[in-house]
Amino acid sequence: MPDIVISEFMDDAAVATLSARFDVLIDPRLVDDRPGLFNLLRNARALIVRNRTQVDAEVIAAGPALRVIGRLGVGLDNIDTAVCAARGIEVIPATGANSDSVAEYVLLAAGLLLRQAFAAGDEVGDGQWPRAKYSEGRELAGKLLGLVGFGSAGQRTASKARAFGMRIAAYDPLLSPDDAVWRALGTLRLGLDDLIAESDVVSLHLPLVNETRNLFDRARLSRMKRGAILVNTARGGIVDEAALAELLRFGRIGGAAIDVFAQEPLPSRSPLAGAPNTLLTPHVAGLTVESNRRVSTLVAQKVADVLAGRD
Repeated sequence: MPDIVISEFMDDAAVATLSARFDVLIDPRLVDDRPGLFNLLRNARALIVRNRTQVDAEVIAAGPALRVIGRLGVGLDNIDTAVCAARGIEVIPATGANSDSVAEYVLLAAGLLLRQAFAAGDEVGDGQWPRAKYSEGRELAGKLLGLVGFGSAGQRTASKARAFGMRIAAYDPLLSPDDAVWRALGTLRLGLDDLIAESDVVSLHLPLVNETRNLFDRARLSRMKRGAILVNTARGGIVDEAALAELLRFGRIGGAAIDVFAQEPLPSRSPLAGAPNTLLTPHVAGLTVESNRRVSTLVAQKVADVLAGRD
């Protein structure tokens, strides 16, 4: 039976590094095969997952020898961390390893939605020339980017946004007002409601916990600046998708880039389907060839350290 079970895809080089030292089994089909996962965990000392594998109490109980769970990403809402703590199982997220990918997604998506001209391809290719229609796009320069959550991904987004001439504000109750990062990144510290009301682009960078679930409900979404853009690369349960779709259709919100959803895959009849000036992507903001390599390498090394007794 394997020492390490990997239930979702992982960079080949990182898997090879682990396999040189431990008995490793990687099978992305396990994410949809709980009985198979239970069987393989009987003697496993480590489990490595992404966001789809639900590492609940039942899964953890199936692995009595588990010492460490590696998360190929940063969100931990699919892992019962309380049960892990009670069992003395270390949980290792890939903090910071995909921040550049998320930051690029936020700014590219915001730019596409503000400018809108990139939607003209079919019309131009069809021999039309809708220059007037697409001549009223907006620039990133001078716009206020409001970051809800100012951890690693939020800070990288702020750093890159400055190159576009954006002004930066952030809300993060867990970050001290005296933290040097506020000044270092030229970031205005605002309360949540003020940030929402003043920002031209609102980008979410916070975990899904009881306090943040449905944080962006109809009332809070309605407080956004008219025509503002919402970008959610955090977790789907933070945003009321039906309310967002309605406000997009009314033109109250200017656009949205949504990479994460309350239910994944997104149901085919979701109210977000067909909403105007909306980009819907399948939970890939933090996933690129480069970030997958960084995330996998980081988690592989830390899992190996725990199993080798260097934790």
